[in-house]
Amino acid sequence: MATAAQWLEGARPRTLPMAVAPVIIGTAAAYDLGSFKPLNAVLAALVAVLLQVGVNYANDYSDGIRGTDDNRVGPLRLTGSGAAPARQVKLAAFACFGAAMVAGLVLVILSSAWFLILVGVGCVTAAWGYTGGRNPYGYKGLGDIFVFVFFGLVATLGTTYTQAGEISAPAVIGAVGTGLIATALLMANNVRDIPTDREVGKRTLAVRLGDEAARISYVMMLAVAILLPLFLTADYPWILLVLLLIPACLMPSWLMLRGKERRSLIPVLKQTGLINLGFAALYSLGLVLTRLLA
Repeated sequence: MATAAQWLEGARPRTLPMAVAPVIIGTAAAYDLGSFKPLNAVLAALVAVLLQVGVNYANDYSDGIRGTDDNRVGPLRLTGSGAAPARQVKLAAFACFGAAMVAGLVLVILSSAWFLILVGVGCVTAAWGYTGGRNPYGYKGLGDIFVFVFFGLVATLGTTYTQAGEISAPAVIGAVGTGLIATALLMANNVRDIPTDREVGKRTLAVRLGDEAARISYVMMLAVAILLPLFLTADYPWILLVLLLIPACLMPSWLMLRGKERRSLIPVLKQTGLINLGFAALYSLGLVLTRLLA
């Protein structure tokens, strides 16, 4: 039986900033539109975190039964290591998905955004289909698109809409920015796993691009995410605060470009997650300060 600490490690808490960041940005964008609903924001965060943990357990299960994690470099995998039976890990994933759907349903009722029920079903289906099922799209190099769309666009814009009933240009740019950083985190994870993924036929985007190009793409995604908000400076001058993130991006970018040992890329995951939180905080602060000081 896996211990509580092992279940927590299997949930991969280092990836949770990827779930929280878009909710922070989406809430700030809603505030900029003149609507801030704390309960809706909390529910959106709960949905995002539960989906993220569910995805992590689902990937653990699916990769584990396929043998993808047998010789993996990185944090503990419950199924691949034998710490927990595969069936238990699968049940944990679906328990998280079920809890996310309940929280999401409450959010939909409060906001009367009924079309988001279909979006929620799509999120859960995509979360399981990433590495689960007969034709997992994560094994075909499409996982990065899933992360960008669902943990960038859908999470951010959905948060804004459930509070303000509309979306805005700052919401869209923030969604693209946090989505790119989340995708960069996945790229860092997949670059580390290129040798083992290639052996088992897991054709992630990192495998398809090749080691060098995949590493460069990580740096490019961070750069675009931080520079894109500059298009808003005419109306939101405080958005320049996001440039304070540049020094924080230097070390993980250097590790990605120069770290040839696969284990040397492990810290990049945590650093990228913190960059996403920092981006969310500074971007949101820029929106709020602009409105307060207008």
